[in-house]
Amino acid sequence: MRTITFIGNGNMALSIAKGLHEKYNIEVVGRNQKKLDNFANNLGFRIDTYLLKDFDMSNKTVLLCVKPNNIEEIGKILQGKADLLISVLAGTTIENIKKYLKPKSIVRSMPNLAASIGQSMTTLTGDVTAKDEAIAILNSIGETLWLNSEKEIDVATALAGSGPAYLALIAEALADGAVKQGLKREDAMLVMRGLFGGFGTLIQEIHPSLLKDSVMSPGGTTAAGYGALEDGNVRASCMSAIQQANERAKALSS
Repeated sequence: MRTITFIGNGNMALSIAKGLHEKYNIEVVGRNQKKLDNFANNLGFRIDTYLLKDFDMSNKTVLLCVKPNNIEEIGKILQGKADLLISVLAGTTIENIKKYLKPKSIVRSMPNLAASIGQSMTTLTGDVTAKDEAIAILNSIGETLWLNSEKEIDVATALAGSGPAYLALIAEALADGAVKQGLKREDAMLVMRGLFGGFGTLIQEIHPSLLKDSVMSPGGTTAAGYGALEDGNVRASCMSAIQQANERAKALSS
């Protein structure tokens, strides 16, 4: 079984490792042995762990999962050149990664936290020679989409990478609204989860505008609620969220 090396042991690394472990051996590299041990315990299956100062990347397939501002420091410590380096660092350009880490090939990617259950929407771009290999690896944690530029992946990061946080806010707000109107908290949460579960399946097949129109009858309850969302500028706020996240990604790369 092939080995995937994780450089970094944060939440994203944990989610991806959970999604990959059935098809790949996992090894994790970090600066602190206690944190590495906690990472392994949270995974719940056996992995090999190494400290940065002791690790050589030569001939490895690496998933880079450190914080963007730690690249320079990591680059001074790590030894060797990875065969393939797949970065999950938001807003960090391929040029900047190559400046400190010099792999034979490099791909930028942006999974999301649903990787842990094999449901990530992951976008990728980078060295075309590594395209098929990177897609094959990341298909293990959900769907993948290869993009033609780093500009596009910054936008996709704002949508798919950050999107779970936006949807979590909406889910919480809808449940709070039901509680405000008199539904018990546990019932509101159960209904909300059922709503998102069914909607997630429907949206795969039906365009959002058609889905909305099929629910909203003239003068009905949905139309009344939808009007309140428009009054609250929810549509504009969602579009602004993508813009702001994209601008932040670009700022991180400068």
